[in-house]
Amino acid sequence: MTDIRKAVAGERSDLADLLGALAPDDWAKLTLCAGWRVRELVAHITMPYRISTPAFLAGLIRAGGKFDRYADRQARRDAQELSPAELVECLRQNVDHPWKPPGGGYQGALSHDVIHRLDVTVALGIDRQVPAERMRYILDDMQPRQVKYFGVDLTGIQLQATDLDWTYGTGTPVAGRAQDLLLVLCGRQLPPNRLSGTLAARFTAGVTR
Repeated sequence: MTDIRKAVAGERSDLADLLGALAPDDWAKLTLCAGWRVRELVAHITMPYRISTPAFLAGLIRAGGKFDRYADRQARRDAQELSPAELVECLRQNVDHPWKPPGGGYQGALSHDVIHRLDVTVALGIDRQVPAERMRYILDDMQPRQVKYFGVDLTGIQLQATDLDWTYGTGTPVAGRAQDLLLVLCGRQLPPNRLSGTLAARFTAGVTR
């Protein structure tokens, strides 16, 4: 438990440093999350630290019980009200926050932060390597239900990491760095040339929104 908590804190601290170094214009650029700029994405990441449980439940009810709809509304509202500096400071102040996604545990919290950091770095063309031990926590915890949630069709495909001893699925190989394959599992479209294999273009046709 101590090690995974350290990994979560380390990821949040690294993300705060990265965001703090962005140029002002970068905050208005789109991420890999459809429709979200860096501002909305960071507002979403920090939402659990700022929104009380009663406020969350009220917002969820107004969104018809649909979390994705609520999260989008909240992120857009917060991105308008909070400055980049305020969002970064909120993240810095909560690197040790015990938040965990429902049913996800601390592996889920780490996955949440790593994936969204990649949403930023890949979209902005920042070459960032996720530490191997953090990737291991996430990949070892990956379940079919999570892939199903993102609606990714991996029928007849085996994802093969080139930097870790890890595969997912069976079939025609699609190879790449573990962190890029994680984005594939989460339904992200990657820039060209990040994956290899005859079916790689299915996931690397460019960033679509």
